[in-house]
Amino acid sequence: MNIQWYPGHMTKAKRAMKEDIKLIDLIIELVDARVPLSSRNPDIDELGAGKARMVLLNKSDLGDERYNNAWASYFEEKGCHVIKVNSRTGSGLKQINSVVQEACKEKIERDRRRGILNRPVRAMVVGIPNVGKSTFINSIAGKACAKTGNKPGVTKGNQWIRLNKNLELLDTPGILWPRFEDQQVGLRLAFIGSVNDEILNKDELALELIGFLKKEYPQVLSERYGITDGEDIAVLGQIAQARSCLARGGELDLGRAANLFIDDFRSGKLGKITLEFPPQP
Repeated sequence: MNIQWYPGHMTKAKRAMKEDIKLIDLIIELVDARVPLSSRNPDIDELGAGKARMVLLNKSDLGDERYNNAWASYFEEKGCHVIKVNSRTGSGLKQINSVVQEACKEKIERDRRRGILNRPVRAMVVGIPNVGKSTFINSIAGKACAKTGNKPGVTKGNQWIRLNKNLELLDTPGILWPRFEDQQVGLRLAFIGSVNDEILNKDELALELIGFLKKEYPQVLSERYGITDGEDIAVLGQIAQARSCLARGGELDLGRAANLFIDDFRSGKLGKITLEFPPQP
């Protein structure tokens, strides 16, 4: 599969981010715990050079805990402060304020020496589409400050949100990069729903995911669907049978089965699954 998706508003959003970077002390970057590297926009490192950095491993409840911990160590070694969070339930969010203070202690101390007291840390919240930025902001603010949706690209503009006297957040639209050099990155983002489903071949996507699970999490298919083995297309047929996906005349509806299977993965019904692993040193 060749996956490319870069809506026009993202070019404008990137230009705006370049301007807003001058206003902030800290970048809070949300990544999807199932694909932490693939769900990072590499432009952020360039845009945020010299700023304090925090990485939130969001949707950590959906990721394999062994790899959640391995990824946390990976980002910490890169100089980032890391928290495992679940923005929907609020898990991990109570740590945010204390970690922000730790990440920005040099800035806070510098202000104190200049006689500037109680100036809030200004943090930019960044992340690719559908990684959970707006849900995170609404959860931590305790109110609906940002629009949310299960489709990528809901947030279209920037907005400031004052959380408390110590912290202000700048919400930004999710931006992808113009071209995926590595098609595996595009594939992983399609799995988690960060690429618009309307441009995808869901049957092919399901077969790719089946191939990955057979290799890395073989027990998942047997536990969820009672499948033991078979070619990828045969496995999709067995999923169709298990989920009663039948077309007229009793034929298997593989398209419907593919959609249900991908939804099962995205919602966590297949269990805790991580799709990429930290690079080996």
